[in-house]
Amino acid sequence: MAIIIDIDVMLARRKMGVGELAQRIGITPANLAVLKNGRAKAVRFTTLEALCQALDCQPGDLMRWVPDADAEALD
Repeated sequence: MAIIIDIDVMLARRKMGVGELAQRIGITPANLAVLKNGRAKAVRFTTLEALCQALDCQPGDLMRWVPDADAEALD
């Protein structure tokens, strides 16, 4: 089972850089990169809320679940 993070997709749609998004939501660009690249072990709901507000989207626009077989094909 894998959770795929699509923050980069939303950033591209909004024509926004990682630095600008990090500043808007109040975290460091390094911490945003950890989240964006799928290396985070957890996400605070306050961070998720801030991401949704800054990107004008729903949580499901930022992350999705795929079964193991499909996740291996994405790597």
